Amino acid sequence: MRRTLYLKFLLAYLIFGIFGFVIVATFVSRMTQDYLIRTESDRLYSEATQVANTFAADLYNNETSLDSAKKQLDALRVYTNAHLWIINPSGRMILSTEQPVDVEKETIVEGFDPTAAGNSHYVIGRFFNYFDSDHLSVLSPITSDFKLKGYVVIHYPMRNIETERESLLAIDYLMLVILFLLSLIILIFFTDIVYIPINKITKATEQYAAGNFHYELQMDSDDEIGYLGVMAAYMAQEIARQEDDQKRFVANVSHDFRSPLTSIKGYLEAMMDGTIPPEDHEKYLGIVLNETERLRKLTNGLLTLNNLNTAGMLLDITVFDINEVIRSVAAAFEGTCRSKKIAIELILTDEKFYVSADVEKIKQVLYNLVDNAIKFSHNDSVIRIETSEKKSKVFVSVKDSGIGIPKDALNQIFDRFYKSDLSRGKDKKGTGLGLAITREIIRAHGENINVISTEGIGSEFIFSLPVADVNDPDEEEV
Repeated sequence: MRRTLYLKFLLAYLIFGIFGFVIVATFVSRMTQDYLIRTESDRLYSEATQVANTFAADLYNNETSLDSAKKQLDALRVYTNAHLWIINPSGRMILSTEQPVDVEKETIVEGFDPTAAGNSHYVIGRFFNYFDSDHLSVLSPITSDFKLKGYVVIHYPMRNIETERESLLAIDYLMLVILFLLSLIILIFFTDIVYIPINKITKATEQYAAGNFHYELQMDSDDEIGYLGVMAAYMAQEIARQEDDQKRFVANVSHDFRSPLTSIKGYLEAMMDGTIPPEDHEKYLGIVLNETERLRKLTNGLLTLNNLNTAGMLLDITVFDINEVIRSVAAAFEGTCRSKKIAIELILTDEKFYVSADVEKIKQVLYNLVDNAIKFSHNDSVIRIETSEKKSKVFVSVKDSGIGIPKDALNQIFDRFYKSDLSRGKDKKGTGLGLAITREIIRAHGENINVISTEGIGSEFIFSLPVADVNDPDEEEV
């Protein structure tokens, strides 16, 4: 497109101009001449008929003289700018504006045939070879007592019609040139408004196709083409971001798989070659088992995340008591909290609080958030889980007083495999998928999850769920 569209448009513009001149020179020229012939013949025929009905008829009825009739013909000669004749049916000329009255001199038009015009009242040519050039000749019969006496013939030079035609064609050519120049404005506008922006977009897409997603595309217009350019640039940014995410994803997967596999391989080789004595095999087999469990969790997390990202994910939406789910999740961490001397404080709205969601997936969300809170909390601290209602939504908050999240990492904590520098020392067995899974579950419900955190003070995760419209909570399924 970049190499041919403009040339095609320019070629079409030139063809338009050439065809315009050809049409004016042929069809318009012929049509103009035909129109002038019809107009002039009608005018001359009207004059010839008037002459035939007046003094020409009087001449044959001996009611006027040749000299008087000649004077009237000469006057009409000046008015019509044509040759006027009065001629007999035999071709004998009675009067002519080109000859003086001379009864002694007889002029005969050889081969004169008044029927040569057929159904028309005019003929074009040299009038039976009488003239040296073409003339438009109009014939009107002269009758008296219902008898044909002669004809009034008016000859108009065709060169006069051709001259008039050329004058009109000159105007047509001038209008065509003006139209051609005006259409040049359209070509200029096309170049500036369409071709140049499309050329920019084409060059940008070539750069994007070559992998240069940071190529800067600047569009000056805010029309559809400008919007197309903006969307192309946005697409490139998204592809670049996804490519970076993919590279980071592959790097993180490789790292998280390599570490346990290296440990497993090393310990097994050491046991096989005797580096680790048999009495220590049970200890190191336990380590290998822990590493395989870590690999299992990592694989399950990846599968879960992939299923959550699949379009059309099915949710088993039911009405349940969110407070009861929170209590059960908190109870599941009782042993872990006791070992770290961490207390879980529940601040729940009402005794029962019914929501509409997928209970198993919400349990997974709460499990991930509480597990993270415990993992990054200091000993002898408190984790607070709170529910509140606002505008038909229940907001669930999980707040800890742990190490917090750096400000520059807040926008990345929901990314797959992401671990902040502060968390790497504490999260030895984490996969970096928990928060990513949590976000995808909440999004699948059409809700949002946010985080508020201050480094060194703690973090608070808040997600929303729709409140169930329950008339009699005691009769609903929990």
